Amino acid sequence: MQAIHNGQCGVCGHFGERHKSDVLVTILSTKKADEGFIDECGHPKHAPLHLKVTAISGCDGFVPAAQA
Repeated sequence: MQAIHNGQCGVCGHFGERHKSDVLVTILSTKKADEGFIDECGHPKHAPLHLKVTAISGCDGFVPAAQA
């Protein structure tokens, strides 16, 4: 498990926004994620690219996720 910090995909509102899951809720509440967990970036600028990112990835389009 890796610690997730503000600015990283795991706590971004766009991370996995197309399919909510218990895994995403767990990442938001514990601020920790398995190194191998990958999900799609739903940022409007990146959505057409169908980017797959890890929870520790990050970009300038970070938007804090709503609290779990």
